[in-house]
Amino acid sequence: MILANLIDAIQPTAILGSAAPETSVASLHYRSGDVAPGGVFFAIPGLAADGHDYIDDACQRGAVAVVVQKPVSPGVAVLQVADTRIALARAAAAYYDQPSRNLTVVGLTGTNGKTTVSYLIEAMLRQAGLSAGVIGTVNYRHGRHEVPASRTTPESLDLQRILAEMRHHGVTHVVMEVASHGLDLHRVEACWFDVAAFTNLTQDHLDFHGDMERYWASKKSLFTRILPLGPKGHHARAVINRDDPRGARLVEEIAGNRPTLTFGLAPDNDIWPDVKRSDLTGLEAVLHTPKGPLAMTSSLVGRHNLENILAAAGCGIALDLPLDAIQFGIAATTAVPGRLESVPDPAGRFIYVDYAHTPDALENVLQALDALRQGRIICVFGCGGDRDRRKRPLMGEIAARMSDLAVVTSDNPRTEDPLSIIEDALEGVRRAAPRSYTVDTVQNGFGERGHIVLPDRREAIGLAIGVAEPGDTVLIAGKGHETYQIIGRTTVPFDDREEARQALASLNGHAAQESA
Repeated sequence: MILANLIDAIQPTAILGSAAPETSVASLHYRSGDVAPGGVFFAIPGLAADGHDYIDDACQRGAVAVVVQKPVSPGVAVLQVADTRIALARAAAAYYDQPSRNLTVVGLTGTNGKTTVSYLIEAMLRQAGLSAGVIGTVNYRHGRHEVPASRTTPESLDLQRILAEMRHHGVTHVVMEVASHGLDLHRVEACWFDVAAFTNLTQDHLDFHGDMERYWASKKSLFTRILPLGPKGHHARAVINRDDPRGARLVEEIAGNRPTLTFGLAPDNDIWPDVKRSDLTGLEAVLHTPKGPLAMTSSLVGRHNLENILAAAGCGIALDLPLDAIQFGIAATTAVPGRLESVPDPAGRFIYVDYAHTPDALENVLQALDALRQGRIICVFGCGGDRDRRKRPLMGEIAARMSDLAVVTSDNPRTEDPLSIIEDALEGVRRAAPRSYTVDTVQNGFGERGHIVLPDRREAIGLAIGVAEPGDTVLIAGKGHETYQIIGRTTVPFDDREEARQALASLNGHAAQESA
């Protein structure tokens, strides 16, 4: 790329300093510390820092140009734009030769379900003999290549690089989780989508968006602003959960603008289920689709996973996959990391780890387990620090109301006081289950619905499993697939699944010693 190509891509409102069009552009950067000689630095205003404050550092490291949205004194070529995030997205797409143009891209947005839907679609694509890549909350992967995800939707420069790498390795189809942050911060601005799906909208991220209408406006923009763009815009398809009130509104809003498939439990949708079985071993249903009926079995559990299956099937139909590929893909998706992931216990306790970190997700998971329970339900949960405080009492009330024992603990407290976060959650917990237990009293049994506070998450998991009896269900909610805990500004290794296994090993080992 030369500077002239970059200028064509971002269309600056002003060019200052010496900007020879033939200047070679070796690389693009949004962190000044990464700038290499011949690179171009994009000064992006962030929540914690402003890239404009690091322009001198970028220039000292060899930047040949900087892209800004605030006035600066030109030391090198300065390209002035209205929004450096949009400019970065467009420049990155041009730098990597528009990779989404050569890929079939499916975008998934919604509060809950995106990750499970992405795994289902990936399996369907493989069953159809296609090469699939996935960009999402758990990781970025294709073939044998897998990188842990730093965020659900990568920064635009990283996203375009990942897409280009997938294209280079022969990937034909990409399934991408599109977070509301990614939409608001223009990370997918220069992506061309073939299919976009909406799963649902419930309370989350209000610390960032402010209120539900702004949150919805962000999600909706994938369909109203992003999907129509580029050469794919006229035939890109929407797949929408019409059972969700906002999904129904979205269907009406885009009616006539593009091909749309609706899904939901109600039979007036394009894709809907006739459920034959729903238990702890999974689901059986006949899905009614525009391509005909589809008999499916799945080891995924609960109504919320049935809705995820419908969303994935809708995307499969929109991609014109054979029905048998959709059917076999559903059956092949036996587990999703950190989504009602089972931790086996030979003693007969049912232990699950789930990413549920919103009120709706927590309620969905507990509803699924309640419908299938054999004994009591014990729920370990916490709330993230430096995030929406308003959802904490809601989650507390749900956990306490829908379980026999709520174990209130820390999630990722970040820079907040863990006890302050717990106190916010207890506002809802005490409404639903005022009985408070201590470690000593709860170990003698809990005949009355109640709660216990254990700020140390490891201790909380150990106690929950320790007081559970054969047939009881333990849900460890909030962190799911995560392999770390953020305390202050420090990230420490922590995996709920491994902690549960360690607690079981200790408990079962102790039991074996007693019986010897």
